[in-house]
Amino acid sequence: MKFGVREICDVTFKAAANNQKVGNKTFKKYQPVFMIDTARTSNMEQASTTVYAQGGRGYSRLIAWEGEKTMTFTVEDALMSPMGLAVLSGAGLIKHDMDDSARVHVTLQTTVADNKIKVELADLREETGLTTATSFIICNKIPMYATTFVNDGASGFYEIDTPEEAIKVTANEPAELTISDTVADGTVVVADFYLAMTNSVTTVEIGPEDFGGFYYVEAQTLFRDEATGKDMAASLTFPKVKIQSGFIFTMAASGDPSTFTFTMDAFPGYALCKADKKTMCDIQIISATADEDTDIDCDCNPSEDTPSF
Repeated sequence: MKFGVREICDVTFKAAANNQKVGNKTFKKYQPVFMIDTARTSNMEQASTTVYAQGGRGYSRLIAWEGEKTMTFTVEDALMSPMGLAVLSGAGLIKHDMDDSARVHVTLQTTVADNKIKVELADLREETGLTTATSFIICNKIPMYATTFVNDGASGFYEIDTPEEAIKVTANEPAELTISDTVADGTVVVADFYLAMTNSVTTVEIGPEDFGGFYYVEAQTLFRDEATGKDMAASLTFPKVKIQSGFIFTMAASGDPSTFTFTMDAFPGYALCKADKKTMCDIQIISATADEDTDIDCDCNPSEDTPSF
């Protein structure tokens, strides 16, 4: 059987051990944690070091030793999710609630009237992208400021009086914020304040001690049979990979959109139901001409037969 490869992989990251924490979630061994189904490219690379005994006339190579084998699996994803970023960076993933709301920074250009600035629901919808939101809460625990700019340079700084309570902004009740100093009517200022938000916000918290972890990785793709021209299902299993923590997150207004690269170092590990031998990668190809047996005894118990990493 000969085959060609010209298809991307769908990659599933599974927990490598029981009670593995990713962000603020805990997973059981082999439980799916994250899946990439929007990959652009995927590459598997193996390398090794060869040294030689050399001697005699012409100082030719006499014997070779190979070792220091390494294997790397790299997946470039076109899109990213908070969980994907947590897997890639080892970051914490925080889902906010009423007892732990997020503080979301907002800058809003508005006009002064009677030494006040008005914040409308439509303004906050536009700033946050939450076009169906019915209300927002302006946090009163963080100082608020208004700034005037001339030729993109700050020319005047004004404090905004801190309200006694958080301000709820709705369609019928815009917020009015009072500037501490006297500012001429019609002056355009940029208001700088924070919203208190909960269910609409997920925080990816990357700490100095956070690094990419170990995972059990399975990748599904298609190999094309030379003889029949049909696509055959193929699976690549990496029993133990360590995600490299380095990444580049590019934000630009031109050129191609940013991609997200997962680079994984493969280590010897036990694949499911193969407790007798460690491998770095198993490649399974389902032949287009094979007849499958119907009486198969599936007697392995992964939780018992597969040793812990």
